[in-house]
Amino acid sequence: MKATIAVLPGDGIGPEVTTCATELLRAVADKNGHEFQFVEGMIGGCAIDATGAPLPDETLAICEGADAILLGAVGGPQWSDPTASVRPEDGLLKLRQHFGLFANLRPVKTYPALVEHAPLRADLLQDVDILFVRELVSGIYFGDRQEQGDGDVSHDTMRYHRSEVEQVVNVAIRAAQGRRKKLCSVDKANVLASMRLWRRTVVEVHEEYADVELEHLLVDAATMHLLTRPASFDVIVAGNMFGDILSDEASVLAGSLGMLPSASLRSDQFGLYEPVHGSAPDIAGQGKANPIGMFLSAAMMLRYSLQLESEARSIEMAIDAALADGLRTADIAGKSGNAVSTSEFAAVVASKL
Repeated sequence: MKATIAVLPGDGIGPEVTTCATELLRAVADKNGHEFQFVEGMIGGCAIDATGAPLPDETLAICEGADAILLGAVGGPQWSDPTASVRPEDGLLKLRQHFGLFANLRPVKTYPALVEHAPLRADLLQDVDILFVRELVSGIYFGDRQEQGDGDVSHDTMRYHRSEVEQVVNVAIRAAQGRRKKLCSVDKANVLASMRLWRRTVVEVHEEYADVELEHLLVDAATMHLLTRPASFDVIVAGNMFGDILSDEASVLAGSLGMLPSASLRSDQFGLYEPVHGSAPDIAGQGKANPIGMFLSAAMMLRYSLQLESEARSIEMAIDAALADGLRTADIAGKSGNAVSTSEFAAVVASKL
């Protein structure tokens, strides 16, 4: 197979984990007779510094000519002024909206080798395997807003159209059909009108899928149940903001935010793949970043955009093997303190493909 991959390293630890991921993908291509072309572009804070825009036209053109996008992270303290006219995150939001990447898949599972380092009791973490499906191009992040600088009043509008809810719920239910056939929809229907629309639409869409069990949870209850009965969840579908918060909360189940990947998909095979973690400027350039979230994002890219299931599994199995051997980056080393660097971890994973 020949494929062109747009690579957007971004800020902070983004370039470090992205470099490791492209090297791993080259190893996968070499072992399986594929040809991957990587074309790099700027996004986020580094793009603002260089061009004044968080998503330059040149980067957008690179992405439009690619089969998939691999992204590191955006943001940092030097671009965090809340009154700034442009922010690094604006580039990511524009990218999602431009390509219509409405379904954000965030898998969360526990690793037996890491259970001892997680902040929850080991018995609660047994057999945890959750797929979050987050609506990504609407809701409060894209609704009408008014910012008044240092004024006393501002607003952000949580807006949903029925069709936007329908398309993401269909993705979530179809995912549940291939798993344990359980769907949990998270909303705030007791307070918010937009969430009452959300719940009504979920119920209507679910009527076409009798084989999938449906549960509704208010978001405040969901935050609690994620930590008290995480193994009971299969697929969780939520709006943009709630899905963002809940999937980040669930990172404690895996042991570190650095473990979590994501795929942002539209209705065809095109997608954007990025780790859930941020740019972590406090450890940038120190070789302490955990590349697992980025590696698993690369595996999701192979699976969803390039239709290379066995190659995706080879990366996932190599990570499992490295962890089983006791290999740890700083964030998952626990009290032992026996941590390897980002590049050292990456080299071991590549050797185990």
